Amino acid sequence: MTTPTALWIAHVHVTDAEAYGRYANLATAALAAHGGVFLARGARYVQLEGQDRARNVVVRFPSLEAAQACYRSAEYQAALAHAKDAAERDLVIVEEVLP
Repeated sequence: MTTPTALWIAHVHVTDAEAYGRYANLATAALAAHGGVFLARGARYVQLEGQDRARNVVVRFPSLEAAQACYRSAEYQAALAHAKDAAERDLVIVEEVLP
């Protein structure tokens, strides 16, 4: 039985670009350390419904558990400290459907 991968999906409105840049630099290493691979990161998008947030990020992880472990890791929490007052964010982790 194959374990489904998981997608970490963030919708972000940056309010402090300098602080958020520090978050992004640190978070990139933390995500990679937990098997995260960027699928989309601040690229072009079309907002069809809901609240528009100019930065959209999608990261694939080997499993839902790996994505959760990344979020809870000391490395990611250290990065997140820079984003707390530098952005309005929504973050969800969704398990992918196996073919």
